[in-house]
Amino acid sequence: MSGMRCRKCSEVAVINMRHHRLALCSEHYLEWFMAQTERTVERFAMFARTDRILVAVSGGKDSLSLWDVLLRLGYQADGLYINLGIDGGLGYSDTSHEKAATFAAGWPRARLHVASVPEEHGTSIPELALKKRRTDRPCSICGLVKRHTMNRVALEGGYSVLATGHNLDDEAAVLMQNVLHWQTGYLARQYPVLEEGEGLARKVKPLCRFYEREVAAYALVRGIDYIYDECPHAVGAKTIYYKEMLNRL
Repeated sequence: MSGMRCRKCSEVAVINMRHHRLALCSEHYLEWFMAQTERTVERFAMFARTDRILVAVSGGKDSLSLWDVLLRLGYQADGLYINLGIDGGLGYSDTSHEKAATFAAGWPRARLHVASVPEEHGTSIPELALKKRRTDRPCSICGLVKRHTMNRVALEGGYSVLATGHNLDDEAAVLMQNVLHWQTGYLARQYPVLEEGEGLARKVKPLCRFYEREVAAYALVRGIDYIYDECPHAVGAKTIYYKEMLNRL
């Protein structure tokens, strides 16, 4: 970014978004990011000021950035962290829980719900995958458990909306995967808003129009402390594979 200047104030820019033809300093980038999130919420009618929102947080940049933005915009947003019992030799779950708890401690008006898979199911995600003989696909078991837990906590807690931090890179990778394998059921459901159904909470993706790089920049500029490591079981996951493929293209 050496020599690049902010389009609004001529200060040194922290990011240059060529697709927007826009370079911004830290102050104006944070303003822009929040305004763009609000526009996405309004464009897709995701939720209103009166809604209680449950943000699924993993301790990573996307979910913590989403929670941060919604709180700063004045929404009633609480967090949900799901402890999956994943160690991977690095204490992955404990570290990600710590990041989520540290963030929540900075917002007294926000509550962090914690659900523990080992406590609720008597076993961790890796052990559950082993029992189901799906050690080659622990991510599928993990996804099922997380979706069930998120819906349960949202409905039991009286939350009208469940928000996740999926970004544009995530959405593009999933779209590419589902098109190549022609998963028509998944293709029909890939949208920034999934309406509530019987036993299912309304799901929204307020960051779906941001590139992963832009979300990472927001977290870094805002000073959000997040876990950098990917889940140790995500190595070789199809979504990550397609995301890397798109990046190479």
